[in-house]
Amino acid sequence: MQFRLNPRVILALVLVTTVLGMSLGAVSAQERVPTITVHSVTQAERPIEYETTRLVVENMRELGLDVEHRALSLLQFFDETWFSREEGKGRVEKPFQMTAWRMVGRPERSEPDEFTYNLFHSSVRDGGYNFIGYYNPEYDALAETQRALTDPAERREIICEAQQVIRNDMVNAYFLHPQTPQLVNTDVFNAASVVIQAGIGIQNFWNWINIEPIGEERLIITATTSNLNVLNPLEIAGDSPSRVTEIVWDRLMRTNPDGLPEPWAAESVVWEDSTHVVLTLREGMTWHDGLPVTSADAAYSFEAALAGTTQVDAEGNEFFRAEATDYYPFVSGITDIEIIDDLTIRLSLAAPNGAFETSTLSKLNLIPKHIWEPIITELLADDGADVDSIQEEIPIGSGPFKFVAYDVNEFALLEAHTDHWSAPKADGWLMNVLPNLEAMIGQIQSGEMNLLWEWPSDPAVLSDIAEANDHLSLFTETSIGFQYFAFNLRYAPFDNLAFRQAIAHVIPQQFIIDNLYNGFAAPADSFVSTALGYWRECDEPLRTYEFTIEGARALLESAGYSWDDEGRLLYPAN
Repeated sequence: MQFRLNPRVILALVLVTTVLGMSLGAVSAQERVPTITVHSVTQAERPIEYETTRLVVENMRELGLDVEHRALSLLQFFDETWFSREEGKGRVEKPFQMTAWRMVGRPERSEPDEFTYNLFHSSVRDGGYNFIGYYNPEYDALAETQRALTDPAERREIICEAQQVIRNDMVNAYFLHPQTPQLVNTDVFNAASVVIQAGIGIQNFWNWINIEPIGEERLIITATTSNLNVLNPLEIAGDSPSRVTEIVWDRLMRTNPDGLPEPWAAESVVWEDSTHVVLTLREGMTWHDGLPVTSADAAYSFEAALAGTTQVDAEGNEFFRAEATDYYPFVSGITDIEIIDDLTIRLSLAAPNGAFETSTLSKLNLIPKHIWEPIITELLADDGADVDSIQEEIPIGSGPFKFVAYDVNEFALLEAHTDHWSAPKADGWLMNVLPNLEAMIGQIQSGEMNLLWEWPSDPAVLSDIAEANDHLSLFTETSIGFQYFAFNLRYAPFDNLAFRQAIAHVIPQQFIIDNLYNGFAAPADSFVSTALGYWRECDEPLRTYEFTIEGARALLESAGYSWDDEGRLLYPAN
């Protein structure tokens, strides 16, 4: 049986506790809420995210807060947020407090398990996606339960409840799902061959292999505003690197354009029962270095993602340290990997997992054992290293594109793997790192670039360009990804529910959509996108946090906060 306190009851308890504290003389002098730092990337890299953060920071100051907006280059931004979540454990001395963040629309995220479990389950607070440090045993139970259900209607009921808990706890302040405009040069590509994936757009695997050149130009030329960081099949390094890894490394299954899993490198996927699945690889697959892809490689792909060591923390408690922290949560339910023959393996699960085909088989990259086994063995012998430190000189996969050359700060150049059973129609694929947006606009209009999938500035600009250039076609799709502000729940003031809810009230959601995104976005109130209609068919609507400075101040006051003579916000007395 589950119990949940009504928020009004919680508020009453807070008020009663405050009154009792005063009457018993237990109240110390109230302290000012210290300076809060809100992180974002720079204006040059992501103008809309920067302006959104600046706007919210100004509104936070209306609450009597001293707020610093810290805009950083993307790599430094990750260092000060993702890699600095706890005091003494990050790449910088001071943990982050609040940051503008986004989750992009990857294909496997059309299944809600990845966000439901991996954004918030307490097991992934240290090195996984739960970088905000959320811990709620009730939520953990919901995340675990939905994984064990195979009936979609039953799973939806639990996922609806999980959305309610996260919305009420206000651990992340969601405000929109971007509807990103994207341009294709239809003098170079057959417009009818462009593949749009539900909740993703044109920057998807199926489009990369199916888009059809119609003239002498045979190379897909695109760009990103971000550095490629690391191109590693066991590391999820961000949106742009993911576009590379998804076409260089094969997966046993893939999420199709309708958002459903289907066999890919596995020719067949047969469930013997709810916890045992047999996977048979396609015949004739080869790695880019010419060696055959075998069941030993497939088995090792899971073993590498499961690899780790038992370590001891400062208090003497043992804990498991995964080498591939980004992928471990997706394979942790596997209890046994059996090689049946050269092309077939059997996986055994600890419990039924209704999301396994999408969240694991459609997500994990197949890696060559002959390359990665020595690497993982060496990492396991080094307590301080993990897989995100590895960058192959020329990465080897088995996917439809293979590496020619790259520089993570400049470009990635791939060519078609013509021996692949589903070889791409284009001869190659080039992604340039191009942080200058004016240069990006100039290149798509001049023809130096022929496909623009990433545009972090005013969406109306691309709409106008498409109207003015007959050779450019505009494509739009509401993303299953989302924009939000993330709070570090480990530390004050963001460890306080009323404070987080007050911040949610100063985010002018509709103004941001109408004026900064020019309408190219949908409102967000959950980690499950409105583009995933089935998983949003819940009995109860989610709590709303309308934009109101006055309401935010009233909420703080009712929770025991007050203001000094200079208008600065003070913590509750006790």
